[in-house]
Amino acid sequence: MKLNQKAVIWLSATILILGVMGCGKIFPSSGYTVQRVSDGDTLVATDNQNQKITVRFACIDAPEVPHSRRERESRKSIARNQFKWGKKAQKRVQELVKKGGDRVILNIVDSDRYGRKVAEVRLKNGTFIQEVLVREGLAQVYRRYLNQCPSKDIIQKAEAEAKKQRRGVWRDNKYVKSWEFRRIKLR
Repeated sequence: MKLNQKAVIWLSATILILGVMGCGKIFPSSGYTVQRVSDGDTLVATDNQNQKITVRFACIDAPEVPHSRRERESRKSIARNQFKWGKKAQKRVQELVKKGGDRVILNIVDSDRYGRKVAEVRLKNGTFIQEVLVREGLAQVYRRYLNQCPSKDIIQKAEAEAKKQRRGVWRDNKYVKSWEFRRIKLR
């Protein structure tokens, strides 16, 4: 009898240890692991099979960040202002992602011409990242593609609130919408 009890205890302990050590492989966690936040509306993540995916946030357009040396060194006030807001938006996404344990849930709605997946991005606790950015005035509704946005009512309501409360870019009279800024050539 004592031999059977010891065997059961050892077997149970072994199963428990192996289960805990390998449970990520047996039961992979949901969502994607964020590798990098590229800017205020783009991130790079990996899925459970370690496949890399570049994600463009659906529904919104955030201010630009400088990508080249020329942009970083630009003395044009329009560029400096755009990049100031772009860095704030990027930092906010980084904070949100960190708060979510570097994991996000994607609702992929499309792919863009650059091969990025266009998606609504949420944290595991349900926080809708695009809504937070728009509500804080760190991004704007991207009306050109709003028809591809399942949560467009939430996003539009958040923007109306940010405008009314003059949050973020809505209080900056010098701010140029990011889609208009991209048309301007920095010289």
